[in-house]
Amino acid sequence: MTTHVLILCTHNSARSVLAEGMLNHLASRFGKDVRAHSAGSAPSGRVNPLAIEALSNVAIDASTCRSKSWDEFSRDGAPRLSIVITVCDSAAAEQCPVFFGGPGGQPLKANWGYPDPSTADGGEEGKRRAFELTRQAIGYRMLQLLMLPLETMDRKALQAALLEIGES
Repeated sequence: MTTHVLILCTHNSARSVLAEGMLNHLASRFGKDVRAHSAGSAPSGRVNPLAIEALSNVAIDASTCRSKSWDEFSRDGAPRLSIVITVCDSAAAEQCPVFFGGPGGQPLKANWGYPDPSTADGGEEGKRRAFELTRQAIGYRMLQLLMLPLETMDRKALQAALLEIGES
């Protein structure tokens, strides 16, 4: 059974898109039955071109990524979510809609915060560097997630592991 992971950030234009791309790429590479999705509480309506560039630079196709509302994942027919991860502090503090959970009920939640690379200093080159460093940091945590025995972990152990990854 597929583990569906929703990654949230307020505008769903940078960090959450990087995380969606990295998790889907790594899950495919390692043969894991994990599917990432991303959304935002106040989607900007466009993906930051530097996020697409950072993914493209490591041969990850981001052509299907789009900025969308988290409401899409609380509707009938939405994927049954196992995990919801916020990647920015403002989204973590917001009241989330009710998401449909997979086996065991509501999805587990964790906050893995990252600074917004689109506000980095140093002009366009500084922002590019920040996007790449953010992509690498997100990739590291996504690898940690994929190395967990997701199919056999109980909810309490998985929740503890998600929180531990967020502290790494």
